[in-house]
Amino acid sequence: MARYTGPMTRKSRRFGTDLVGNSKSFERRPFPPGMHGRGRTKDSEYSQQLKEKQKARFAYGVMEKQFRHYYEEATRSTSKTGDILLQILESRLDNVVYRAGFASTRRQARQLVSHGHFQVNGQRVNIPSYRLTPQDIVDVAPKSANLHPIVVAREVFDSRTVPAWMDSRPAQGRIIIHSLPTRDQIVIDVQEQLIVELYSR
Repeated sequence: MARYTGPMTRKSRRFGTDLVGNSKSFERRPFPPGMHGRGRTKDSEYSQQLKEKQKARFAYGVMEKQFRHYYEEATRSTSKTGDILLQILESRLDNVVYRAGFASTRRQARQLVSHGHFQVNGQRVNIPSYRLTPQDIVDVAPKSANLHPIVVAREVFDSRTVPAWMDSRPAQGRIIIHSLPTRDQIVIDVQEQLIVELYSR
């Protein structure tokens, strides 16, 4: 299955939640796609579980195979599977770049990482799914400091809310990971327990 590259606002309307994080279009039309917006009907248990999985997948831009791999990794933890699944998704480099305010969307963050505009602990990393751990330091690559998205990040930083588990320093082009996020530090409209139930069927 190919990665979805269409308009995220359409997906946000389909799932009834803002998957982008700053979608004005969703705020204006918070109903499903269609000429007049279809009325919401009560979903079956399976449909609700599938919907939550798809919401998480589209929000983080992860394909099914990789998402399933993350779930299987989470099941091997002694902590709550759903919490660990979200923790894994949040610790991806593209998500961290987005959460730290260096990109306006995860999709833009993925593109910046893929083009080699960030370093981790002094080494260039161009893999969006690269997993960060406590004490990791993410820097904007020296030659990328004047890129438009990076410049904008510095200008609008004060309007962004950065999670407590990281330290974002736009003026220095640096992100410091203090810890892995706990569930209460992850702001996303997803019922992860329904995802666990889906994969446990």
